[in-house]
Amino acid sequence: MMHDLHALHARLMVSIWPIMRPGGGNWQEMKDRGFLLGNQATYNAFDEAARALYWQQANAGLFAHGIDAWWCDCTEPFEADWNGAVKPEPEERLRINTEEARRYLDPEFINAYSLVHSQGIYAGQRAVTEEKRVLNLTRSAYMGQQRYGAITWSGDIAATWETLHKQIAEGLNFCVTGSPYWTVDVGAFFVKNRPDLWFWNGDYEGGVDDLGYRELFVRWFQYATFLPMLRAHGADTPRELWRFGDAGEPMYDTLVKFLRLRYRLMPYIYSLSGWITHHDYTMLRLLAFDFRSDPNTYDIRDQFMFGPALLVSPVTQPMHYTAGSTPVAHADKTRSVYLPAGSEWWNFWSDERLAGGQTITAAADLETLPLFVRAGSIVPMVAPMQYVDEQADAVVELHIYPGRDGRFQLYEDAGDGYDYEHGAFSTIDMAWQEASGQLTIGQRSGSFPGMATRRQFRLVLHGQRQRPHRQEGDAHPLINYEGDQLVVEG
Repeated sequence: MMHDLHALHARLMVSIWPIMRPGGGNWQEMKDRGFLLGNQATYNAFDEAARALYWQQANAGLFAHGIDAWWCDCTEPFEADWNGAVKPEPEERLRINTEEARRYLDPEFINAYSLVHSQGIYAGQRAVTEEKRVLNLTRSAYMGQQRYGAITWSGDIAATWETLHKQIAEGLNFCVTGSPYWTVDVGAFFVKNRPDLWFWNGDYEGGVDDLGYRELFVRWFQYATFLPMLRAHGADTPRELWRFGDAGEPMYDTLVKFLRLRYRLMPYIYSLSGWITHHDYTMLRLLAFDFRSDPNTYDIRDQFMFGPALLVSPVTQPMHYTAGSTPVAHADKTRSVYLPAGSEWWNFWSDERLAGGQTITAAADLETLPLFVRAGSIVPMVAPMQYVDEQADAVVELHIYPGRDGRFQLYEDAGDGYDYEHGAFSTIDMAWQEASGQLTIGQRSGSFPGMATRRQFRLVLHGQRQRPHRQEGDAHPLINYEGDQLVVEG
């Protein structure tokens, strides 16, 4: 099966839990060696030997057969508040869960379970091979967990517009702590409502057949296009894009548009990931990170920077349908956007140039997520692909947004494996000089096996120096780059 999936250029992530049901072979082995906690279900991840056995079982049953990534779910294994029709108050939830967990763990260690569980997966896989990077999507986190190839998502959330709005601030607050990899369940995990369970409280009984849910999903997908990981997952209803309409219909077409944009931005996103590893960067950024001199940014909770260039302003209210496919009458299809002071801004969709330090009313119809580019940015993009390494030598478009001097470092490596830890990667520094209208592409630094020795760049200068609405096939300056410094007149 894994051979067939890989032949289709697909990768498989498998969900595994630290909790085992009595009677299975893995459980029996853990029990016989005294590696289960007092509930006789959860393995003791704080014990190095227990972690080694857990990895041995995961390797023999899964990794040795070619799976690609881990989904370490339920890494907060003692949750006793997920029952009943009424949601407990936060203090009561804390008491309930702490009391449950302390039956099996010293309270000092409760929150760190996810850290050591991730450590065991990471250490085990790296001991087996250096050719495949560890990728672990896990539901909980602790300080420093990112060093184990871990990405955290926000858990089993419910499909409401209020939840979508809160997710933006939640992700920003998470990344403020220094943990750089964050994601969500696009469309939420719980879509429907069960009155007997407080947490199963989505607004859409019709699931994907409800036009109201389709609109919510589209807006969630637009937001997640600009997260470190883009993923759709959950219960109650299908989430494949073709479930949301046919080609030519607005909701389906919008999902395809943003999926393709995600692939187009891959050189930009992968470079940001390289910065995280080599320079302790954070790609999901509070506005206050980059605009500290502008106090108006300090409490903005529903806008953010995605890397140094892109200002993202998700839409978090319905404009077309509410639950039950009920049309929204006379909706204002705009949203208020604050453009931070200290820079000019470009509308990503229209190439309109705007001053910073002002609040504007931005178009926000279904097909449009208000998206702005900081002046002085260099944004590398490629043509959409069916999978990320379909064209290793694809032409890279360098989108230049004038208005101030700017820089970007393009990062590349083999795409998998750990040779980059030993210097097997390359960087190309790029600089835009506003006064002279020159783009300097510096000499390539470093190399890695399989690196394209010759790269083509297509230059796209935004603004008055070019037609703002170029079509596919329009001529752009195309230059051949073989690792030597180039200076291109604007």
